[in-house]
Amino acid sequence: MASQISLAAYPDRSIRLVVPFATGGTSEIVARSVANSLSTSLGQSVYVDNKPGGAGNIAMEEMKRAKPDGYTLMLGHVGTLAVNPALFGKKLPYDPNADFAPVTLVAKVPNVIAVSEKSSYKTLADLVADAKKNPGKINYGSAGNGSAGHLAMEYFSAEAGIDLVHVPYKGSGPMLTDLIGGQIQATFNGLPSLIGQIKGGALRPLAVGSAERSKVLPNVPTISESGYKGFETSQWYGIIVPAGTPQPIIDKLQKEIAKGLKSKEDSKRMLEDGAVLVGDTPAQFGAFIKAEQNRWAKVVEKAKITVD
Repeated sequence: MASQISLAAYPDRSIRLVVPFATGGTSEIVARSVANSLSTSLGQSVYVDNKPGGAGNIAMEEMKRAKPDGYTLMLGHVGTLAVNPALFGKKLPYDPNADFAPVTLVAKVPNVIAVSEKSSYKTLADLVADAKKNPGKINYGSAGNGSAGHLAMEYFSAEAGIDLVHVPYKGSGPMLTDLIGGQIQATFNGLPSLIGQIKGGALRPLAVGSAERSKVLPNVPTISESGYKGFETSQWYGIIVPAGTPQPIIDKLQKEIAKGLKSKEDSKRMLEDGAVLVGDTPAQFGAFIKAEQNRWAKVVEKAKITVD
């Protein structure tokens, strides 16, 4: 009965959508699209609250203590839900499966290896060849230690047998400034954070990490096509809530988010930036998270990735 009463009145005030990363990256684009769509469909303000730091762990730890009443949502991510359990092990300050409840997988986003337009690298093979000639001398940037871009490039470096130097930044924005300016040589970041600079001609994409070519970059080969058969790494984003949130509220949020994802207007920015939209059920998203945890545990072990 309590669940029915809460659902009948829900929501009767504004809702906070916590993003565990700095402003300016792919997460911002996805979160704002969801927040805007939900604000309209629920008739209450949904506002984005960025809480960066600790590879997303700071926000996740705060989130697990939030009241499970549907008024605090979280942008779940491949890093915080699937990679960090493998990276941090027993030091992880939250349990991704026990402390949270899945609502829906919002979007999958290809990771892209990109360089400055001024770079001499025209193909992925050029970058790999130079890295083999100059081990430990080529720098790549990411949005931070333990970020999806950091993991993706370490994964690729292990597959390609190259040694690149990781330069972590506080978010994608400052990293892209240095990449365009030539202070670092490459990145392996989410497509939405790169697409504006790619279309504007400041960045050159060398390869996409998804299993298939991106619709917005149809001429850019996949890494699998580029000689690393079966290689795949994409970022993904979904909505989670604190464990114990009433199921009717979870179901209502899932329904409204999925509806927004079907609306070309609400999802325009994500689609233009190359995201693949999903909107699946809580059970399907939960199963997807567990499969990704298994996959990334193997990647972290094989590539010997650490966050030091």
